[in-house]
Amino acid sequence: MTITFTPAKRSAAKARIALTGPSGAGKTYTALTLACALGKKVAVIDTERGRASLYVGINGWAFDVLNPHTFSPNSLTEALGAASGAGYDVVVIDSLSHYWSGVDGMQEQADKRARGGNTFSGWKEVRPDERRMFDALASYSGHVIVTLRTKTSYVIEEQVKNGRTISVPKKVGLKPDQREGVEYEFDLIGDLDTDNALTVSKSRLPMLTGAVIEKPDASLAATIGDWLAEGEDTPGPLLYRAEALDDGATVEGLRKLHETVKGLGLLNAPVTDANGTPTVLGALIVARGQTLKPAAANGAP
Repeated sequence: MTITFTPAKRSAAKARIALTGPSGAGKTYTALTLACALGKKVAVIDTERGRASLYVGINGWAFDVLNPHTFSPNSLTEALGAASGAGYDVVVIDSLSHYWSGVDGMQEQADKRARGGNTFSGWKEVRPDERRMFDALASYSGHVIVTLRTKTSYVIEEQVKNGRTISVPKKVGLKPDQREGVEYEFDLIGDLDTDNALTVSKSRLPMLTGAVIEKPDASLAATIGDWLAEGEDTPGPLLYRAEALDDGATVEGLRKLHETVKGLGLLNAPVTDANGTPTVLGALIVARGQTLKPAAANGAP
């Protein structure tokens, strides 16, 4: 096999943003601020007992919600598929932490699948579900913004009031409540404090590296959206879905399409099938090919 390097080309992309912070830091508000500026049609997967809906109408915000009560990784992949089928420009997941430590989240899934007290076997079995979930997050056809709870601690902060220096306890967030390495899944990670200031701890956007933004507003979304929009438009999951469902599709054509999608890392891109049922792109292409095989075997074109 010949290995060939080609000139790099920049492609337009969609945002993948994570907002971390302790309770009261403004994660939901900031996520909605960014989401409603990045797109016109916004969906919120609200794991926080309907708290996002408290912000409906503020700043003219309008969005649709899904209120799940269990948080298996496969359920989030399905929810993203449904959002893709409904054409949402932006999906907010508030919070992604529930899919780690909530009811039916990764930790519970691993415990349920452990055999003979061997927790390693449980984690080995559930990891593919988690990988599909993160693949779905990465390959969703629109922008994705997630919030992450952090474990809370207190530090003593020196402040000057009325000419006197006093010690004041301040609540701070520590490690996000998610698996190790979750930061690799996102283009931008902003850590919020209880003063609603956002510190950028990771950014693929050079102009935001290390930035500290007091009370982030829609201008931050504009900066992110404009930078990500630079570059060539490339086919996305929805175009490949349409190709798979086209009336003129053939078994051989679907094999080639599957290889193309695999090479682009889009096999687990969340979509819906012809009936509107959530699935992933790779499974859709395979299922479509299987329906065409009997006809091909009988000599149909």
